[in-house]
Amino acid sequence: MRPTSQPLRLTLVAPEGRMGKAIAEAVADDPGFVLDPDHGDVIVDFSAPEALANSLERATLAAIPILIGTTGLDDLASRRILEASRSVAVLRASNTSLGVALLEELVERAAQVLGTGWDVEVLEIHHRRKRDAPSGTALTLGEAAARGRGTPMRREDARSGRQLEREDGAIGFAALRGGTVVGDHDVIFAGTDERVILSHRADSRMIFARGALAAARFLAGQAPGLYTMRDVVGAL
Repeated sequence: MRPTSQPLRLTLVAPEGRMGKAIAEAVADDPGFVLDPDHGDVIVDFSAPEALANSLERATLAAIPILIGTTGLDDLASRRILEASRSVAVLRASNTSLGVALLEELVERAAQVLGTGWDVEVLEIHHRRKRDAPSGTALTLGEAAARGRGTPMRREDARSGRQLEREDGAIGFAALRGGTVVGDHDVIFAGTDERVILSHRADSRMIFARGALAAARFLAGQAPGLYTMRDVVGAL
């Protein structure tokens, strides 16, 4: 067991990626963490879907927790994550911002109060190089709205054409791409003669890096299981 007086060692998957570099910068500013490419207390993976299987195997063989920030994962990846969570603590996060975790709670509560009589649309904007759409965060927010309503999520993705009347109860998604936008998300509740809009704006990847450190600190010492950023926020 790691002495509590020692910094938490993080092993980064894809340390040369955007998030890898941001996390390394955050670690440099926080004496509670150090980077260790081989013997970390927590594995942090913000790489690509094709790298996930190796990361999960590494975590389970070493019996250490893993934070998965990779998005665009398919059903097979989800099954692999669930299987790994039976052996080690796994935190899966489409977005490690503490503000987004709070937004998720607010969206669920708003959907619960407003009910199915209000239409829900999720709008997101990201930089031109993002590969997946809608973003993992947008889907997480849509799922939060569905939970609040107490119904399964039915998606309506970016509409194009004619005679596209909105399906009652569906949650719409629109994805914009361009420039260097880090990530903007709006959840729009549209009712009769009024709208409620819940928003989050990311101005720097450092918010995700700092959230990742909070998630890693939470994971250290946790029992095997599948966790989310809402667990991290709840433990603060």
